[in-house]
Amino acid sequence: MPAHPQSLAGHVALVTGASSGIGLAVADAMAAAGAAVVINYHSQEAPAEDLAECIIRKGGRALVIQADVSDEEDVVRLFDEAAAAFGRVDIVVCNSGIQKDAAITDMSLQDWNTVIDVNLTGQFLCAREAVRRFRRQSSQERPARSAGTVIAMSSVHEVIPWAGHVNYASAKGGSRMLTRSLAQEVAGEGIRINSIAPGAIRTPINKEAWDSEAALEKLLRLIPYGRIGEPEDVARAAVWLASDEADYITGTTLFVDGGMSLYPAFRDNG
Repeated sequence: MPAHPQSLAGHVALVTGASSGIGLAVADAMAAAGAAVVINYHSQEAPAEDLAECIIRKGGRALVIQADVSDEEDVVRLFDEAAAAFGRVDIVVCNSGIQKDAAITDMSLQDWNTVIDVNLTGQFLCAREAVRRFRRQSSQERPARSAGTVIAMSSVHEVIPWAGHVNYASAKGGSRMLTRSLAQEVAGEGIRINSIAPGAIRTPINKEAWDSEAALEKLLRLIPYGRIGEPEDVARAAVWLASDEADYITGTTLFVDGGMSLYPAFRDNG
């Protein structure tokens, strides 16, 4: 679903976890679509700064801000600095996420809490602050038909169980209902809340699943479309979902997964 090349002109987009993988690609694509971009990172400053420099060299606007999305004060500061730099925030992409995998009997409470805090509570804190800002911003200065839009980065594991990853899957299942419930709550104010559920995407977080021929062959059995996804596949979807081309869409999850959520083991009648 390609969006117009300048479909986000005049917008200010804040992307969390934008120093690598999907978040970096989303921030880059939104800048290419005309948005001023706030590039948030937690610990990897160098790639975030590199992306900002690249965007600015191309004539775009970008700002790098360090913040921990699981920390309430950090999230408020993140939005304050974004608004101070660009005047407003129109698009918020809640992308920050981590994995700490273990079998249930080996999973520590700390690993459970850390994943829930970043992957779910972080989305709540960013979405809550986004709604607060959207409500205060002048409707006369809106660059879009909506009063603002939030995109939560979910996963196919919001619907596909994942043994050995109960903290991650639980957070993504929670993200699904956060998206739907919040969309129901604020739709009457013209605020759109949606999520994107990537499948297997070629990013550093899952490198072991695709960096050898044997691993990739095994992975592709789970993808009916026959290829691994690229960060740009998700980024294009995010630009479209943030734009007026998707203005009538709220409270839904857009799966970008090559069919992984279609349970490919049942292709031959189970």
